[in-house]
Parts: sequence; C-alpha cells; structure tokens
Amino acid sequence: MIDLDLRTVNTVKLEKIYKDRLQKEIPLSRYTAARIGGNAQALIEVTSRHEMVDIVELCWKTGLPFTLLGGGSNLLISDTGIRGLVILNRARQVTFKEDTFPLHVWAESGANLGVIARMAAQRGFSGLEWAAGIPGTLGGAVVGNAGAHGSDMAGNLLLAEILHPSGNGYEARTGIEEWTVDRFQYEYRSSILKRQPGEAVILSAALKLERSVPELVQAKIDEFTVYRRRTQPPGASLGSMFKNPPGDHAGRLIEAAGLKGLRIGDAQISTLHANFFINLGQAKAVDVSGLIEIARRKVHEKFGVELELEIEFVGDW
Repeated sequence: MIDLDLRTVNTVKLEKIYKDRLQKEIPLSRYTAARIGGNAQALIEVTSRHEMVDIVELCWKTGLPFTLLGGGSNLLISDTGIRGLVILNRARQVTFKEDTFPLHVWAESGANLGVIARMAAQRGFSGLEWAAGIPGTLGGAVVGNAGAHGSDMAGNLLLAEILHPSGNGYEARTGIEEWTVDRFQYEYRSSILKRQPGEAVILSAALKLERSVPELVQAKIDEFTVYRRRTQPPGASLGSMFKNPPGDHAGRLIEAAGLKGLRIGDAQISTLHANFFINLGQAKAVDVSGLIEIARRKVHEKFGVELELEIEFVGDW
C-alpha cells in the first residue's frame, strides 16, 4: 500500500480545484453499514455523475490511488483506514423513463437501490420488489450482482455507463462506454468488474421495469420485508458475510459448526442468522476478521466446505 504525503502534487491539485471540500483523516465508520473502519487519509464527496468523472479522471492522470465508497455495506474497512483518496459517492439522480420501451428507470450510481425500488412501487412499476430492503448503492449492486428472493441485478440491468482509465467510448476524453448486461459476465454475486477491481467505475445504470399497480407492488415488498425482519438480524452489520455454497447455505453451515453467538470483542456471529456478523457497539475490523477466520476454519474442518467471502476487505490489511 502506497503511503502518500498529502502535500504531493496530486492532492494539491484536488485542493486547488475543490478547496474546502477535500477532508482529511475522516473516520470511515461514519459511512459504513457496520459502523467499522479507520480513517480516510483524504475524502471528497461527489454529488453528480459529472463530478465523479472529473475527480476520477484527475486521479488516473496523476496516479493518485482512490477508493470508491457508496452505501458502505458488504465491505470491511481495516482499522488502519484507507490511504490515498476516498471518493464518497452521493450522485443520486433518478429518472423514470415511462414512455420508452422497455419501461425502465435510469439512476446515477450513488442512488440507494432500496430507495429506487420503493420509488418504482409508488409509481406502480414492478420488477425491483426484491431490492427494496437492500441498503447499498446502485453502483455497488451492479458490480456485485446484488440479489435477494431469487432475483438479482443480472435479471434487471439493461445497460450501465462505465468510465475507463482510457478508451474509445462516446466521450474519448474520459473513456466512457455503455455496457449491456452481457458485458458484465455475471456470476453469483460477482461480475467481471468485481473480479478485476480498479478497471472501471460505474457512473449510472438503467434497470428494466414492468407496469403494475402500486398496491400489488407494495404488497410484494411488504411480504419480502416481513420475511427479512423475521430471518435477518437488526443492527449494524456488513450484510451477508459469505456466499452460499452450491446446494447449501453459509448460515446453516456456520450454525451447524456451533458458532452462533460467538464473540470477539464487540463483534458477534448473529444468534438469529449465522451468516450475519453484528457490531454490538465498539467492534473493530480485526474482531470481525477474527470471526471470519474461525468460521472458515471450523466449517472446513467439519464439512470440507471452503466458504467464499461475499464481502470485500478494503484498506491496509
């Protein structure tokens, strides 16, 4: 990991352009679903697709390492934090395209996926009911092929706007392209962008919808919400910790290994659903990583199954 001096030309350019918007040594626990994470060496918030393009382009041109942070779910930031620049994605514009075929919603990548789903329901549009309880951003969902209740992004995505370090897209200056769903090479909770981190940035995406009536769409969301509340623990967590192995469930395996309720510090394997690790108050990233190591080892010893992480480790480990 590069140890950057914030007085370098890279951050000087950012400070000149964005002045007091560039913050330093900001606790990232404020911005993560699990309320865990050390400081960002530098952090800047973007509020539009255009700002995202400008800042990411500047980082690529100057060689300044950056990390994108959206809803802060499905990732574990180290206690030592993140060196370089953290770009907090608050680009949230949402537009429903009701007079086009297929009917779809377009949104910037920082828009909350659950909010988009509930906005669609209010308009009587179906297709995203499964996503109403997902806390992450659209961009993160596209990269990670987020899913629930038998549906996922691979089944909803029409196209996404992708920013490359260089390219021959319709904006050659920034290397922007539109990718159809097949370009993502989706797998279970994975895409080519997740398998090759740092290769591109999601700027926006279009998700297909169908016409329905608000009452029916909301009824399906309510059904999923009741199920989620019954089966998933409340409180600060990273979301599902491990991918489900083929033909089985990670939570069942962890529970069968006798690990429900296990604690290290203030990190605990949930007593309700063993694939959720909860921050009981002052948990550290190292506490969570310790539980991850134990769960993987015990499940492998007892069942011969290698649990694969769904969350990502971010920062200096």
